[in-house]
Amino acid sequence: MIIAGVTGTIGTGKSTVARMFAELGAFVIDADQLAHDVVEPGKAAWQGIVDYFGRDILNADQTLNRQKLADIVFSNLEKLKKLDSIVHPEVLKEDRRLVEERKAANPNGLIIKDIPLLLEVGPELAYLLVEKIIVVYASEETQIKRLIARGLSEEDVRSRIKSQVPIREKMKYADFTVNNDGSLEETRQQVKAIYDKLMQH
Repeated sequence: MIIAGVTGTIGTGKSTVARMFAELGAFVIDADQLAHDVVEPGKAAWQGIVDYFGRDILNADQTLNRQKLADIVFSNLEKLKKLDSIVHPEVLKEDRRLVEERKAANPNGLIIKDIPLLLEVGPELAYLLVEKIIVVYASEETQIKRLIARGLSEEDVRSRIKSQVPIREKMKYADFTVNNDGSLEETRQQVKAIYDKLMQH
């Protein structure tokens, strides 16, 4: 069993690459999805958030009002840290559970973790979560085009790209890189080559 992490920056196409690994037979764990799952009504992280932030941040159906929560923590670093300290341990717990389950089911398989902020935690911590790091990159021009197509303004896109760790910085820690500037077929070929290498371990 080998565990690899897919990361990049906004608009580079990390999720597309993770999907391609899934098509080849890898088991994909989506960190963003886990963060959503652990705050469902009644779950431990949901309870922790409600205990700390109060019931005002709930919608009528008891789900979290993400916009209200984002507005609170966006301007308050202490509250953001508190939110992270409630959610992150639950995400890690769920991540470990899925890995153990998968190891038991398919000891020789490949697990791909789609973690947008994998390297933001620092390379040392990143290697506690994964054994290999795959960085997906694209030119800034491509990133901007993709994100405008998703409905963001160019100004918004540029400020988001600027606020992230530069992709060149992330590439220093990559075991493998995927250039996602070309066609889907070109990307698929690179993914297949990496998949084959990882499966040889």
